[in-house]
Amino acid sequence: MPILLDLFLTFAKIGAFTFGGGYAMLSVIDSICVDKKKWITHDEMMDVTVIAESTPGPISVNCATFVGFKQAGWLGGILATLGVLLPSFVVIYIISMFLDNFLEIAVIANAFKGIKIGVGILIVDAGITMLQKMKKSALGVTILVCSVIVMLLVDIFSLSFSSISLMLIAASVGFVSFLLGRKAGAAK
Repeated sequence: MPILLDLFLTFAKIGAFTFGGGYAMLSVIDSICVDKKKWITHDEMMDVTVIAESTPGPISVNCATFVGFKQAGWLGGILATLGVLLPSFVVIYIISMFLDNFLEIAVIANAFKGIKIGVGILIVDAGITMLQKMKKSALGVTILVCSVIVMLLVDIFSLSFSSISLMLIAASVGFVSFLLGRKAGAAK
């Protein structure tokens, strides 16, 4: 199959059968693009996840664009992005055309309750997979543990603290550590 068609169909399948948005799609993207198709490496998946999280737009769209671009340039990026977006757009468009009170239908409301559980599992799976593949360093583990503790405390005590602020603090600590390590290496 030509790569452009393969990119579009692969990401269309991911977009059509993964509920819960970008975070839920991460484990599916990792499974297909890294393990099955070998389009990117595990390290590249970790990098693209961090970059996709830090840039505007849905994380799944950013990941699809990166993988598509890496495989087939600009056209590959566009087709992979269209592939991941089109199924959701079509489904939402059809639902909006025919059903005014879609979530008030008991069967659909109950189905979405089950889907929420599945989405949670996919998100936890993506987090565990990334944690297992993460290059372990004392600084990285310290930032991870401190971030988890801070977010738990924020949730438990209902504090007003943005997760974006936490990401910026962690990025700053990592960047300063990188600069200090680079400076120490240059001094030798």
